[in-house]
Amino acid sequence: MNVYAMAVTRSVGAQHAAPLHDAYYLLDLPGYGYSRASRADRAAFRGLITHTLDRPRLAGVLWLLDIRRDPSDDDRAMQELFAERKTPVLAALTKSDTLARTARARREGELRSALELEDDQVIVTSAREKEGIDELREAIGELIRKPPRAPGLAPGVSLPPGPL
Repeated sequence: MNVYAMAVTRSVGAQHAAPLHDAYYLLDLPGYGYSRASRADRAAFRGLITHTLDRPRLAGVLWLLDIRRDPSDDDRAMQELFAERKTPVLAALTKSDTLARTARARREGELRSALELEDDQVIVTSAREKEGIDELREAIGELIRKPPRAPGLAPGVSLPPGPL
């Protein structure tokens, strides 16, 4: 897992000489569908992903999906995890430059439907052609500007009855 720290600057008004900074962390998790991983490694990946999704301050997930590929069983399992936990999801459909424009639009609709995503959750991208990159940046910015889930217990965890 790779962790990247980002400081996001926002100004608060003329009365403040220095901007406020919020720290955000991007976690680059291992590919859960990596075909050469052992069964034990794949189970460990799933555990790591589940633990990450249970973090109460998680702003959301940027889910990279190859537009040319149909959703795998692992993709569908991830979609179920996201839905169960009500995790905000932004899906970037990558490698769109490999398809004709009409095929891109068709594939976007097919993948959105198959993974039960809303229109505003899907952005078609191509790093090579720089397609969708500005839209993706803006959508990530919107995702991290929303207040995170209230701090507290992870989904499915409850306190024992009685006084604390």
